[in-house]
Amino acid sequence: MNKQNYDVLQKIVGDDYFIAGKENLVPYLYDQVEYTFRPEADETSIVVKPGNVEELSQIMKYANEENLPVVVRGGATGLCGGCTPIEESIIISMERFNRIVEIDTQNMVAELEAGVTLMQLLEELDNYNGISFPVHPGDEGAQMGGMAATNAGGARAVRHGVMRKHILGMEVVLPTGEILKLGGKLTKNNAGYNLTQLIIGSEGTLAIVTKILLKLYPEENYTASLVVPFPKFENATNAVIEIINSGISPLAVEYMDKFLWKESAKSLGMHWQAEEGEADLLIMLSEKTEEALIKSCKEIYQICKKHNSLEILYAEKKQEQLELLQVRGEQYNFKKKWIYDSFDMAVPVSHIADFIKEIKLVSKEYDAPSSFLAHIADGNVHNDMWLVNGKPPVYAQELKNKMYEICFKYNGTITGEHGIGKIRIKDLLLMKSKKEIELYRGIKKVFDPNNILNPGTVLE
Repeated sequence: MNKQNYDVLQKIVGDDYFIAGKENLVPYLYDQVEYTFRPEADETSIVVKPGNVEELSQIMKYANEENLPVVVRGGATGLCGGCTPIEESIIISMERFNRIVEIDTQNMVAELEAGVTLMQLLEELDNYNGISFPVHPGDEGAQMGGMAATNAGGARAVRHGVMRKHILGMEVVLPTGEILKLGGKLTKNNAGYNLTQLIIGSEGTLAIVTKILLKLYPEENYTASLVVPFPKFENATNAVIEIINSGISPLAVEYMDKFLWKESAKSLGMHWQAEEGEADLLIMLSEKTEEALIKSCKEIYQICKKHNSLEILYAEKKQEQLELLQVRGEQYNFKKKWIYDSFDMAVPVSHIADFIKEIKLVSKEYDAPSSFLAHIADGNVHNDMWLVNGKPPVYAQELKNKMYEICFKYNGTITGEHGIGKIRIKDLLLMKSKKEIELYRGIKKVFDPNNILNPGTVLE
């Protein structure tokens, strides 16, 4: 970019919202991808912080005319390098789009600017009696626009599904600068193609989300968490399948390797009480009445005992439940210094026991240290490939290919929630037909004829 580009962009957003210079860019270059595996950022890029949709539209019109690459940055909580500029780019930070426009209690809809964080929304909903939003991808610093663009999921997807289930409409800016208002506060809307759903999950490659209409729900005030240890992993997975098929709908069911539970608790100065067994489940429950909560707990208890569970631990107090979540969340801090690459595969729930078993076996063949975490009730598995003596393992590509082969055998996907971003582009070609890729390219071309919006993401 040249001085004229700088001058035009600086004039649009104002001096205080324009950043250039390598030393100032560091906070705007990367997301949460492991240091050893992240794409290299272009440090000659610049940052602009538009304050409204009109400014953003002007930026995009100018960028399209000048053929300048644009990368949009939200909360940077992603795990696939999506917001990293890999060539000299305009980095658009959405942090000033931070208004909660409306909480419509009659239609149960929130109208939010894209830079509103999940934490902001949850804090705002505390001011309203009995209203909640269920999707929780794990980091409350995630921004709503990013959660929409990546179709965020998380542990609670087992009951509530992912973001696309809850978004009724959007305001977006196209790469060519036009502003579109899509969808609305409607339960039914069959007029034309559903562009809202096409943009959700497109990872910032088709349009820039500036505002979303988000469905809200009655709050469920009665909660409990169960820690259920099993002698073998197969006992745990069989119990989970029966729980789901019984009609019980847990808020979340989380599996981690036993050593992760123990070491994560230890890191927090706690003691993991479920010492026996090979596989521990954290089952989180949420119900509208105390009677319904007790009924669900009893049914889960009976099913788990049927599948040889060991002593079940029960947490009803909010502080106890919070501590369990803290242990679950601490696992990444415990292991991150060893991780080379993290995977995000998903398979049908009925195959998850065999899938994890085979992934563990193939990892053992390579003597590859790793760890496993799973949103086990929705089939999403997060396993890691660790560094060897501080370096990338020589078997990394070969082992990854074998893991994908196992995934495809069970009709799975290489990513359940993280996305393709800039680190899984070649991997996507392993599971998509030439025709599908051709259609993706055609869609991209219609939205972004000059390929300026987040180039090198999802597609080469």
